[in-house]
Amino acid sequence: MRRSFSLFLAGGLAAGTLAAPGQVSAATTSTTTAVTPTKTTARPAPYSSFKISVKHTKRTKRGGKITYYVKAKNLGPHYADYYWMGGEVPKGVVPTLRWGGPKGTKCTWEGRWFWCWGPLRLEKGKTDWLNFQVTLKKGTTGTAKARVGVLSFDVDQGMENMSEAELKRLGIKGYHWLKTAKTTIVSPPRPGRSYTPPPPVKEYNPPSSHVESNKKKDT
Repeated sequence: MRRSFSLFLAGGLAAGTLAAPGQVSAATTSTTTAVTPTKTTARPAPYSSFKISVKHTKRTKRGGKITYYVKAKNLGPHYADYYWMGGEVPKGVVPTLRWGGPKGTKCTWEGRWFWCWGPLRLEKGKTDWLNFQVTLKKGTTGTAKARVGVLSFDVDQGMENMSEAELKRLGIKGYHWLKTAKTTIVSPPRPGRSYTPPPPVKEYNPPSSHVESNKKKDT
């Protein structure tokens, strides 16, 4: 059920129906920020909050690759079992990517939304991780912008087998912790102009041989 439900929540995020407890722009290669949701009387705090750490490729050539290394720590107060790691990939990428994650991780990719989930719940204080690598189309220029992190839903015990329509009807609360990760695409030099090649990327848990294809080739 989590596979199909992941597409449901991705659509909810695209439509702007999920709450954003915190969102941080990633201006450097490595950032770590603890996100504390703002408490209001109309919307209580989520069952689980997350601290997100993101490393990513800062510069690449046209048609090059961008790798994202994402870690998520559950700050509690409760364990998390309905959460997904991934996010919105940049525009202008080919419809196949590589990813790596803990044993038992599964992923799905539709449109620009790429989400992965594991078989076990994440206890308070524990960390989950996901690495994935996209390849730019040769015609993509400028800056490649992604939003990566965690989506989480407050699903009570006994609701695991409910349909998507029923969960939506009941107004199940969803939250996202996403960071913006920007990559500069370096174009070949014009005649008479200098050219600084992209720096080498330090490998850190590089994506394994897992391959995911986009169900809708509109990236």
